[in-house]
Amino acid sequence: MQHDFYELLGVERTADAAAIKSAYRKLAMQYHPDRNGGCKENEDKFKAISAAYECLKDPQKRAAYDRFGHAAFEQGMGNGAHQADFGDIGDIFETIFGSAFGGGGAARSRPRRGADLRYDMEVTLEEAFHGKSAEIKVEVSVGCEPCGGSGAAPGTSRRGCDLCKGFGKVRAQQGLFVIERPCPNCHGSGQVIEQPCRECRGEGRVDRVQALDVEIPPGVDNGTRIRLGGRGEAGPNGAPPGDLYIFVHVRQHPVFQREGTTLFTQVPVSFTTAALGGTIEIPGLDGESHAIDIPAGIQSGRQLRKRGAGMPVLQGRGRGDLVTEIVVETPTKLTPRQRELLCEFRETETGEECPESAGFFAKLKSAFGA
Repeated sequence: MQHDFYELLGVERTADAAAIKSAYRKLAMQYHPDRNGGCKENEDKFKAISAAYECLKDPQKRAAYDRFGHAAFEQGMGNGAHQADFGDIGDIFETIFGSAFGGGGAARSRPRRGADLRYDMEVTLEEAFHGKSAEIKVEVSVGCEPCGGSGAAPGTSRRGCDLCKGFGKVRAQQGLFVIERPCPNCHGSGQVIEQPCRECRGEGRVDRVQALDVEIPPGVDNGTRIRLGGRGEAGPNGAPPGDLYIFVHVRQHPVFQREGTTLFTQVPVSFTTAALGGTIEIPGLDGESHAIDIPAGIQSGRQLRKRGAGMPVLQGRGRGDLVTEIVVETPTKLTPRQRELLCEFRETETGEECPESAGFFAKLKSAFGA
């Protein structure tokens, strides 16, 4: 009769690794043959708790034991001649953990898809606004034409690997477990080539520089990713190709800054325009001139918004806004007559012309009791 491993160690089935180790150490000291004068019963007990600990300390073995009990190991205890009677211990781990821990014998090795590629493209803000068509050249592995991507010399073909019987994997038993590895003869493909193609040397693909047409849609921004399906690396031995991803980088503009679909710009205006009001014209990325009305008495830092004069919405309708920040410029070069007029203006000031300045100095007087 086989005893439950958890009962042998005196721990709950939910016990963690530390609790299992601690329980084993206590029992091992109690039943060790050197401490019991060769007692056969204690020696058998020691062997039993040692076997229980060897199983439960290993996460994979423990998982198999929790699911299948002692049956998980009985078929592998001998020389391996009867391991297939239980469906193979590797199938147990495939059931618990997936094909990464074994199994996989039911399906042949699948062709490995080609790698995806990345191409970085820089565009101007004007090109990002309007979109553009561009031709790029990419060095990429493509399917070999003489062999059709098979890797075998024209007129010949691949055949199933004799070692793995076309499954791409071989198994070997190590102790209680069956370890599955890629077949060393066919390198996991399940097939071998007796006469490799001279052009691609059996790889099924060759390196070529390809010219590709790329459409950049209006409204792209930094980091926009454009996918060209099937334009990546060709898969080995005729496997499907990967994809090519175009990453867009928008060059900095001397006038406009961008946040999403909104364009920002700073416009200096004379202090007379700021005081009296007026209209300024700003050339847009769309080729049109946008009129911005300046209200009288505007201050530096005030932002004026022009609806629908910003960037296009990517793969959508409409446009963002154009935001103009006003910077009032103080004149630095005055003619004698201009200076005279400004002096006359200053003599007529009452303080009501600039209420913010008057209010600030009133606060200073109040704060310092002046």
